[in-house]
Amino acid sequence: MSHAAVPNWPGPRLPGPAESTIPPSVEVAGVHISRGKATVLHDVGFTIPAGRITGLLGPSGSGKTTLMRAIVGVQRLARGTITVLGHPAGTELLRHQVGYVTQSPSVYKDLSVEDNVRYFGAMHGRGRADVREALDAVGLLDLARRRTEDLSGGQSSRVSLACALVSHPQLLVLDEPTVGLDPVLRADLWARFRTMAASGTTLLISSHVMEEAGHCDSLLLLRDGALMAQTTPDELRRRGRTDDLELAFLHLIQQAEAAAGSTPGGAA
Repeated sequence: MSHAAVPNWPGPRLPGPAESTIPPSVEVAGVHISRGKATVLHDVGFTIPAGRITGLLGPSGSGKTTLMRAIVGVQRLARGTITVLGHPAGTELLRHQVGYVTQSPSVYKDLSVEDNVRYFGAMHGRGRADVREALDAVGLLDLARRRTEDLSGGQSSRVSLACALVSHPQLLVLDEPTVGLDPVLRADLWARFRTMAASGTTLLISSHVMEEAGHCDSLLLLRDGALMAQTTPDELRRRGRTDDLELAFLHLIQQAEAAAGSTPGGAA
């Protein structure tokens, strides 16, 4: 994928009033999730601002995917509440307003790239123009007629993203969308995410690669199922006393462990 100009993404536009008057896209309060006897998330609460990129970061096993599943309404809560675009998470009213892209590509391998996107678009009442816009947004117009089974892993991931974009969601939830991609493709995707946010789409993007935190407007830092902080990249650098975001996150962990009187250990 080249670094050509990113096409304008026709997502929802932010209203005219000042940003502070725009309600958050997601509100999470006191969320607790268990799996058997194990606690996956405990007492998690935060808000996600509208029309911005929020990064959900933390080591593998910290609860990122479980939290994202809860936000899109496919994960049962033990307690707590999640409100998405003014409605309870998972309600039918959100079906056409929330896009979700899992870590594994969710595509039909025997269909072409275009047919995959057309299928998902039809479920949201979208037409050919919307399909082309979604394919253009992820740089797949040239591969529209290619069978999905003949694509690379990174290309298949972009087909999944196009299938989520075709409905023009107000909230787009992406679970580690850049894993396994080469640096050039990662940079191009982040540029496209920035264009979507600029046009009003709210993005929640998870990653375990701290260097990607620098692309986000705000950060949610998870560890061992708990929210360590909701901050910004600049604030994380300031608190961590370093420009290296990974080292800054580790410094935050060490501070939390010292405050709790625990012995520092490895990441979960």
